[in-house]
Amino acid sequence: MMAISLFTSRVILQTLGVNDFGIYNVVGGVVSMFSILSNSLSSSISRFLTFELGKKNYDRLKTIFCTAINVQILMAIVILVIAEVAGVWFLNYKMNIPPERLDAANWTLQCSLFTFVISVISVPYNASIVSHERMSAFAWISIIEASLKLGIVYLLWLSPYDKLKAYATLMFCVSLLVFLTYRTYCKRHFEECHYHILLDKPLMKEMTSFAGWGFLGSSCMVMNTQAIDILINIFFGVALNAARGISKQVESAVTLFVTNFMTALNPQITKSYATSDWDYMHNLVCWGAKFSYFLMLFFAIPICFETSTILHLWLGIVPDYTISFVRLTLAASMTTILGNTMVTAIQATGHIKKYQIVVSIWGATCFPLTWIAFKMGFSPVSAYFIYFIVYFALIFIRIYLVKNFIHMTVSRYFCDVLIPVLFVSCLAIILPTLLCSTVEQGMFRFIFMCVLSMISTIGSIYLVGLKKKEKQMILMFIKNKISVRK
Repeated sequence: MMAISLFTSRVILQTLGVNDFGIYNVVGGVVSMFSILSNSLSSSISRFLTFELGKKNYDRLKTIFCTAINVQILMAIVILVIAEVAGVWFLNYKMNIPPERLDAANWTLQCSLFTFVISVISVPYNASIVSHERMSAFAWISIIEASLKLGIVYLLWLSPYDKLKAYATLMFCVSLLVFLTYRTYCKRHFEECHYHILLDKPLMKEMTSFAGWGFLGSSCMVMNTQAIDILINIFFGVALNAARGISKQVESAVTLFVTNFMTALNPQITKSYATSDWDYMHNLVCWGAKFSYFLMLFFAIPICFETSTILHLWLGIVPDYTISFVRLTLAASMTTILGNTMVTAIQATGHIKKYQIVVSIWGATCFPLTWIAFKMGFSPVSAYFIYFIVYFALIFIRIYLVKNFIHMTVSRYFCDVLIPVLFVSCLAIILPTLLCSTVEQGMFRFIFMCVLSMISTIGSIYLVGLKKKEKQMILMFIKNKISVRK
């Protein structure tokens, strides 16, 4: 999937051109601003399904699933109406779009809105697969989705019509096919995934309340991503939206491993809370944060040191600021990753009110600070520095807010997560830094950097990132694999 994602990004950029690629990214950002409530409901549905699975309350699962479908359909209709009014107005009167491409931008907005509606309705089915931990099915459907997007590249190249309109339309078709695949799989394998009209008012109130507080956190994240895309569009134009879109493609490809790792881990965190298995839950929270960071670090080091070479080989066309955006995006993502298991843990408890209020208020400072920086004449990279500082501080805020609810000490998180990742990061970059300072940029250094950074990162993780018990588990796993092959 990572290979397909990187390849399609190159071809789409070359086919659409810098301006149309930037338009697609910024218009998609407008739609994402309306998806915040849907994202909150997605977390709510996953939490309720997984919790009841942990309790083995299968009759309750049917009620939760049907209620979730009702809520999602209602939300899709409401958000579609609001987006059609507010989104169309904002696109046509406030955004910095070349006049000759305004018609294509409006078409893209409509396709993006209907793609969003499909994604909203598919949430309960996705959540059911993850809650049941059917990761093989999740992986295969994800591969099918990636392959369909690869097919889009070929069709886009053949299309005699407006490339931007064709791309938006084909993306909608892919979303529809993927939704039908999820729905068919769930109906065949999970008894609770047979929808019938059911209205459980207390459950709907409980789920909506949970999602309502999650809405604050989702709103904050959208303000710090899509809303800042719009700020960049207003202050700097669509060319920089293209650069930001490319940096997001790199981030998505790199974080794919981490996302799938966390997708497999999250249900176990929720189920361990449901059964009050505190020691196992603490281990999962710490292991998840630490190993997610290590996975990200493994790819981030060679990419950050060889960004220029990679982008020129990959894209050919490299918009201004893309190199800086890629490096800073990866650094910001690594900061955010350290708090992901804390989010899952607090959602498992259900006590998210105070957590979401504090985290959202602090996280929301990114947008006004970025706006002030742009008004004062700072460069677009200032948005990333602000994001990094705010979310680095959020690591410590999250620890303080969550610790009492899951009965875990702050020192446990520091000793098991923060200190190891700091030592590993410092040690792992020593050899790549020496290589960059002594060898000129080129293909030889790029190849050598990939090999050297892999050795340096793995060695650093093993030497200072793992406890003795973790080293023994890894060695035992390797020995077992070798013995099976023999």
